[in-house]
Amino acid sequence: MKPLFTVHAGEFVAGDYIERKFRRVNVWVPAKDTGVDLLVSDTKNMKVVSLQVKFSRDFLATHMAAVFQKPLRACGWWSLNRQKIATSPADYWIFVLVGFARRSTDFVIIRPAELLKRLDAIHGKAKTIQSYLWVTEKRKCWETRGLRRPDQLSIAQNLFKDDDRDFTAYLNNWEPVKELNR
Repeated sequence: MKPLFTVHAGEFVAGDYIERKFRRVNVWVPAKDTGVDLLVSDTKNMKVVSLQVKFSRDFLATHMAAVFQKPLRACGWWSLNRQKIATSPADYWIFVLVGFARRSTDFVIIRPAELLKRLDAIHGKAKTIQSYLWVTEKRKCWETRGLRRPDQLSIAQNLFKDDDRDFTAYLNNWEPVKELNR
């Protein structure tokens, strides 16, 4: 074991949120990189959930047109390795979206198998998947990579419909941690 390790920004934001929101769990940082960034256990350390955390800076303030500034909270971009998702030892992947302009923090919490199924349906089976997740002020979450401008505007207007691209069910869905917090 190396004596020094670092926790990246997304791991810190997720771990800090869990510790503040769920007082009856323990948050652990593994000593080496195994594909799990955080472990969360109940107070007796008998039940555990493993988390892989992905962080993106907010692209809303710097890369998005004015028409998107009010209706969106945050826009993240990830370059994901398909094989790493498919073989992930983590119970859940967490995508951390910190909105710069709104000072908002949102989390997409999803099992890796479900994530891969959805990304395959949207983008095919590419080795590397470029994924954009947008969170709206109406508390909706969409995977938007490859969408044309009219569909992007529909998201901003809360009119868009696409079951594969709708990640709202996973937005701030802390149920796996809530179960440990009892």
